[in-house]
Amino acid sequence: MSTTAQLQEVLDGTSIDAAVFELRPDYRALLLAVDGLVPGPSDEASDALLAEAEASARRALAEQKVDTLSHVAAWRQAYQAFGAKPNRTRNSLEALLRRAATGLPRVNRLTDIYNAISVLHQIPLGGEDLSRYSGAPRLVRATGQEPFDTAANGEIVIEHPEPGEVVWCDEEGVTCRRWNWRQGRRTQLQDETTTALFILDALDPLSTEALREAANELSTHLSGLGPDIAIAQHLLGNGQL
Repeated sequence: MSTTAQLQEVLDGTSIDAAVFELRPDYRALLLAVDGLVPGPSDEASDALLAEAEASARRALAEQKVDTLSHVAAWRQAYQAFGAKPNRTRNSLEALLRRAATGLPRVNRLTDIYNAISVLHQIPLGGEDLSRYSGAPRLVRATGQEPFDTAANGEIVIEHPEPGEVVWCDEEGVTCRRWNWRQGRRTQLQDETTTALFILDALDPLSTEALREAANELSTHLSGLGPDIAIAQHLLGNGQL
């Protein structure tokens, strides 16, 4: 099992390429590395948290459309800036909010928790299996040559991002395409995951304080998923935060 110091060392190696900040100088990412997780199916606690998130989404969307919510709108603009079509490839926050009205999926308690926090705080939030990473996470604008393993029609396929697309990657290839749209199969959370990485994304008008609040609530819920949980955080932004 990793200690908090060991997890912090991994996170300290994370980087964001300057070309990403040229696209969106207001971008910030808060990363959480967690070890000691005890896998388990959805339970009463995770179901209650998802129900709270569904109610929150219904209130938020009672008087306005999902694409006009301030943080959703900011991410749609960010997607357009690197050539993606937000109506075709929706950021993870918008995709969850659109599902919340009819019910969020119940997957397992780890996935349930981070999906609920994403909706409650209206923030894109990705979860991955940190033990499947090769090297530290990096956010870059793609060359178009990087491999991305996904599935199509039930078959494993290797795709490549569009040149200039914003992607998270490690030494083996892309781990998440279009900033926070689709995660790869290699590093995706599994039912047996015990070590996880969570990436919380923020653009203006969401404040860094609000970003930290979301991360702290996520940490609180994750701390209940095992007797010996270790958690480390790392905030990245354009210049000094």
